[in-house]
Amino acid sequence: MDLNPTSPAIPPSPARAERLMDVAQSVEAQFLSEMLKSAGIGQTPEAFGGGSGEDQFSSFLRDEHAKQMTQAGGIGLAQALFDSMVAKSHE
Repeated sequence: MDLNPTSPAIPPSPARAERLMDVAQSVEAQFLSEMLKSAGIGQTPEAFGGGSGEDQFSSFLRDEHAKQMTQAGGIGLAQALFDSMVAKSHE
């Protein structure tokens, strides 16, 4: 016996769904950027590095890599976040 009956999920409007997916993809991109940072992506090599300028701008490149990974399908985190936000908006 289901003690917590749920009403059928009502899909969000297309504009709201787009905004929710944008937010979810943004969170996934931030997560991936941090994972790339932890993996050492974008660190200045010890020899023949670009100096302080490279250090300052490497985060921009890492963030862009993460955004591109997310737009290419990512790791599924954005879809899970989107589904969760849609479900929570109907409670």
